[in-house]
Amino acid sequence: MPKKDESQPLLVGGPVDNDLAERGTAPPAASLGAGPSTSPVLPNESGSLSTSKSEQSLMDYDPMMNRELDHPTSNCDTLIHLLKGNVGTGILAMPDAFHNAGLVLGTVGTLIMGFICTHCMHMLVACAHELCRRTQVPSLGFSEVCETAFRTGPVPLQKYHKFVKNLINVFLCITQLGFCCVYFVFVSTNLQEVIGYYLVHVDIRVYMVLLLLPMIVLNWVKSLKYLTPVSLFASIITVVGLGIIFFYMLQDLPPANTRPAFATWKQLPLFFGTAIYAFEGIGVILPLENNMQTPQDFGGCFGVLNTAMVIVATLYTSVGFFGYLKYGEDVKVGSITLNLPKADFLAQSVRLMMALAIFLSYGLQFYVPMRIMWPPIRRRLQTEKAQRIGEYTMRTLLVLFTFFLASAVPNLGAVISLVGAVSSSTLALIFPPIIELMTFWPTQPGQKLCPWMVTKDVSILIFGVLGFGFGTYTSIVNIVHPSL
Repeated sequence: MPKKDESQPLLVGGPVDNDLAERGTAPPAASLGAGPSTSPVLPNESGSLSTSKSEQSLMDYDPMMNRELDHPTSNCDTLIHLLKGNVGTGILAMPDAFHNAGLVLGTVGTLIMGFICTHCMHMLVACAHELCRRTQVPSLGFSEVCETAFRTGPVPLQKYHKFVKNLINVFLCITQLGFCCVYFVFVSTNLQEVIGYYLVHVDIRVYMVLLLLPMIVLNWVKSLKYLTPVSLFASIITVVGLGIIFFYMLQDLPPANTRPAFATWKQLPLFFGTAIYAFEGIGVILPLENNMQTPQDFGGCFGVLNTAMVIVATLYTSVGFFGYLKYGEDVKVGSITLNLPKADFLAQSVRLMMALAIFLSYGLQFYVPMRIMWPPIRRRLQTEKAQRIGEYTMRTLLVLFTFFLASAVPNLGAVISLVGAVSSSTLALIFPPIIELMTFWPTQPGQKLCPWMVTKDVSILIFGVLGFGFGTYTSIVNIVHPSL
C-alpha cells in the first residue's frame, strides 16, 4: 500500500514547492540559499497540470525509507524509551502541582497541557518529514529542523537560520541537563529519607557524592539500543512503585469537596512550571523516531507516540488528583514519595524503587545533549583512540557538571518548576508553532496559510511565552525566598 503524500499539507492553493537542497544531497539545480524552485508546472497531453521531473523526484522521496541505522529500535523499544523519557520525577511532583492549581483546575489543566504538548510533538515530526523531503536527507534533529525551516521560510528571516539552530541546541542541552540535575536531587532526597530513618541522618550532598561514580559509569553506555534493557527494568520498577503509591493514596480518601477546586492566581505559575516539566519528552522525540526500524508506526491515531502520551497523561492526572485529594495542604514539595509513612517498610521500599528507576533513567536524558555537544569536538580529534578517550572524558565532565549544579540548589520542587518554566516551555510550546509557521510559509504567489493553523500556532505561542515569563519569575523567587 503506497504511503500517503504529506508534502505541503497546510498550504492552500498555488503550486507545491519542494525543490530545495541541503548538504549537497539534492539535485544541483536548486540551492537552499536560493529559495524556492521556479521549475514550471507543465500541462501533460490530457491538458492537466504535471510537475517537473525535479519536483516530482522530491515529492516521491521518502526519508523514512532511506535511513541506514546501526542499531535500529523496534516499536516496543521506542515505546519504552518514550515512557521513560516522559515518566520521570515529574509524575511524582504532580500532587504538588495540583496543590498550586486546585483539584478541578489541576485536572483540566493537566489534560489540556498533555493534549497541547502531544500535538506539538506531532507538529515537530510532521515538519521534520516535510523538510527531509525537500532537502532529500533521511533525518533531521530538532535544531536542524528549525534551521531548515528558517532557511526555506520568509526571506527576511532566512539570515537567522544559524542563530535559531544554536538557540535550540542551547535550550535542548539546558533542558536535558536540567533533568539530570533534578534526577541527582531526587535520588539523593529519597535515599536520605530511607537511610536517615533506619540508620543516621546526613546532609543530602553526601548522597550526591556517593551517587557520582555510579552515574558516571552508567553514562559511559553510548548506544541507545543498549539502554533498552535498562529502560525496561526501570519501567517495570516504576510501574510497581506507582502501584504501591496508588495503594497508599487510595486509602481513606476524604470527600473531593474538602479540597479547593481552584488555587490562588499567584500559585498558577508554579503549577505551569511543574506540569510542563512533567511532559518532558519533546527533546527525545526526533532522536527516537529517527532511530526506529519502522518509523511510519510512530505517528497516527494509534501510533507509538499517541499510545505513549495517552498513558503518560492518564498517569499524571491520576497521581496529581488522588495525591492532592489524599494529603491536601500537607502534600510534600517535589515528590509524593516523601508523604508515604516512614514507619512502613513497604513505603520505604517504594522510595528505594523510585530512586533506582530515576537513577537508571539518567542515561536516556543524557543521550540528547551528547548528540549535540560531542560531534563538534569529535571532528577536532584525529585518531580513533583520541576520539574514544575524548568521548568518555566529555561524558564524565558533563556528569560532574550536573552534580555541581544539583549540589548548589538541592531544592527539588523549586528546581523542577524552574527547569519546566525556562526550558521545557520553550522547547515544548514556543518553538514547535514557530517551526510549523516557517515550514509551511507561502513561498509563491497564490499560496496562503490555513487560517486555523495560524490561529492555533499563535495561541500556543502566546500560552508558552506567558508561562515562560510568569513561571520563571515565580520559580526564581521560590528559590531565593522559599519562605514566601
